[in-house]
Amino acid sequence: MGARGFVAGTAVLAALAVAAPGVARAGEAEGEADLAYHGAAGLAGGWFDVRFVPRNHGPAAVPEATVRLRWSAALEDRQWLPGECARSGERTVLCRIAAVPAQGLGEQVRLRVRLAGEPSEVLTEIDTVWGGGTVDPNRDNDRRRVLVLDTGDTYYF
Repeated sequence: MGARGFVAGTAVLAALAVAAPGVARAGEAEGEADLAYHGAAGLAGGWFDVRFVPRNHGPAAVPEATVRLRWSAALEDRQWLPGECARSGERTVLCRIAAVPAQGLGEQVRLRVRLAGEPSEVLTEIDTVWGGGTVDPNRDNDRRRVLVLDTGDTYYF
């Protein structure tokens, strides 16, 4: 990762770790929300593409959230990630999700990463690590596990 990517990634991680002014901090729940993720993923020649949309089944809005994406294969050292995403380990990326209204959809998250080597399959896990101070009593639908084969096909979740 170049100096520019490292500095940008460090800034994003800092932003992911600290709640913005006016947003509830850990233990200060603003209400109950129910995040879910629906999207698609594909793998071809070591490139893993994923896109998904957060949906909030409510009843409260989510002011912002952080989603974690983990792969069963290591990521290449050099990655170009969107501005709202930052690498958090050998196999992990964190992405900030903007506000998601109650009973509404959030902005689509799109990510393309290069996996180390060219695995014939990879398991990816997507889950919420921070919900902006809201409480999500139904954690089953904000945790996705998708096995993607290196076929170039699209796998929906």
